[in-house]
Amino acid sequence: VNVLKIKEKIGEGTFSSVYLATARLQAGSEEKMALKHLIPTSHPLRIAAELQCLSVAGGQDNVMGVKYCFRKNDHVVIVMPYLEHDSFLDILNLLSFEEVREYMFNLFKALRRIHYFGIVHRDVKPSNFLYNRQLKEYALVDFGLAQGTPDTKIDLLKIIQSEDQQESCSQNKSHVTLGNKVSASATAPRERAQQLATKTSDRKPLSQTRIEQRNEGKEGPMHHSAQRSVFGERNFNVHSSTFQESSTAKQSKVMDVASRKLVTKKKIISTKTVSNGLARKAASSCPAKLTCDCYATDRVCSVCLSRRQQVAPRAGTPGFRAPEVLTKCPTQTTAIDMWSAGIIFLSLLSGRYPFYKASDDLTALAQIMTTRGSKETIQAAKTFGKAILCSQEVPAQELRMLCERLRGTTSNSTKSAGDVQVSPSQEPALPAVMRKRLEPAPQAPVKQIQHPKYNCHEGDGGLEIRIPEKTTDLKGWDEVPDEAYDLLDKLLDLNPATRITAKDALLHPFFKDTRL
Repeated sequence: VNVLKIKEKIGEGTFSSVYLATARLQAGSEEKMALKHLIPTSHPLRIAAELQCLSVAGGQDNVMGVKYCFRKNDHVVIVMPYLEHDSFLDILNLLSFEEVREYMFNLFKALRRIHYFGIVHRDVKPSNFLYNRQLKEYALVDFGLAQGTPDTKIDLLKIIQSEDQQESCSQNKSHVTLGNKVSASATAPRERAQQLATKTSDRKPLSQTRIEQRNEGKEGPMHHSAQRSVFGERNFNVHSSTFQESSTAKQSKVMDVASRKLVTKKKIISTKTVSNGLARKAASSCPAKLTCDCYATDRVCSVCLSRRQQVAPRAGTPGFRAPEVLTKCPTQTTAIDMWSAGIIFLSLLSGRYPFYKASDDLTALAQIMTTRGSKETIQAAKTFGKAILCSQEVPAQELRMLCERLRGTTSNSTKSAGDVQVSPSQEPALPAVMRKRLEPAPQAPVKQIQHPKYNCHEGDGGLEIRIPEKTTDLKGWDEVPDEAYDLLDKLLDLNPATRITAKDALLHPFFKDTRL
């Protein structure tokens, strides 16, 4: 490549921007490329791991590969092949059922490929699975949040995994919520950050202070640091030295290397952190068998203060996070990618996207209960060591009936089951979160066109042609087989241990006529 010429920005995420560019090849021809520019605050180990995922697992089975990579100072650009793709929202209700089958088959091929190498993508969603409907081409992209399984074949993911485990087990980590919605966290010592930085890059030691304040629920970073307790996650942390529990500690200030604008707030942070630290130390002598007595009250008891914080990755996009991610289960496997694939399949079968849309994890979990049932969710959570309390029981929905009602179609298999007509009063009640989706779409206006040739109408006007904008072709949606909903049920298994794998999904009867 002699010259890369940037045309336009085609995407933007939390940690990167993507540009369309043309590469002038030595032969004289031009080729379209996608340039992913990683923001300078990305951790160097995370960048290197993403590159290794692309180079080792990418380039086949619908997984995006890498062409080149270059770096200038803290700026890293990854050059990848460009796949012109369709917007998922634009084509959702245009796809035939057969196209949906092909789409899911190719998604499972990509997931089988990365899971074989022990890569957990952690952010599977339509915008990260590019699809060219005309050319029938697919590409799984964006490994910026990927993690490794215990037996991963990606060496750098092993390093990230060991770093995460050491940080979660560190006795130096505590977390408190302070006034003015500022959250503070004391991380591992400076030496640890220096060792990690020396191991991965020649960048400066990443042990800076970070203070971020939330304004009306919006994230507003004020100072940046590259070290994060969980790689790839945005969190609101103050990285500071360990406070000494003495009278002089009460007057100490939070270390701030980037600005002097928060002097008045630093005293509040310092004194409250110390008082919380003393409370935790006093509470640490509590017997382990004592039960909490602060539930549903406006205080925190000594038992709760003495508990060690559980650190668990929470990567992904709201609406696609698996139950074990929402409940902060520390052990997360490739099953979280299969749950996300199930949510995509649910959107394709129901014609509704996004299917779940929640602003926080608890709301997202409640929405899952509306389709999978509260009892089932609570029972599944017990299998991975989590307890969920639900104020009322919500029954599970029958997936076929739910999807057909949302899409507004009825399959022949449903009709043939006795041909019994069900009155509206007998129909199963949908949760409130789903009822809004069943409101009929406004009818498309009928166009009246006067034909220039024909004047055969007696009197005035000429010939009027009525053209409905929407065709009545069901595109196979009246013949959705039971195997489709059986696969959906296995993908949305609330228990990650029994959730279907990508390899088994490709062998499911739903794909019996599809070539591997």
